[in-house]
Amino acid sequence: MSQRDVVFPAGRQALYERNRYSPAIRSDGFLFVSGQVGSREDGSPEPELQAQVRLAFNNLNAVLKAAGCTFDDVVDVTVFIVDPETKFEKIWEVVPEFWGSAPHPTVTAVGVTWLYGFQFEIKVIAKLP
Repeated sequence: MSQRDVVFPAGRQALYERNRYSPAIRSDGFLFVSGQVGSREDGSPEPELQAQVRLAFNNLNAVLKAAGCTFDDVVDVTVFIVDPETKFEKIWEVVPEFWGSAPHPTVTAVGVTWLYGFQFEIKVIAKLP
């Protein structure tokens, strides 16, 4: 197996190494980004929902930046939401702050029962510039 081309955002490599996964992998012109949550520097969840969503996007943008990308390079998005029936609208109020202008990436939203103390997670695939 060839070695993975891993991308680490500045300042969070120890968190990823402790949890034994890669934040992103470059492969065949694409960047596959692991799910990003609204975690603080120590890995704990931001308690307020909309602040947690903003922090998840900020963490995502740090990974994208480390690979030389921006959210404009994102082609596919998957979001995971705990209790989407009550939280979706509040979450989607924050999304335009980060989403950019049309055409937008594809998106799949998945309702889940547990995200290790988080309420929102975003996973993307981006085209490398």
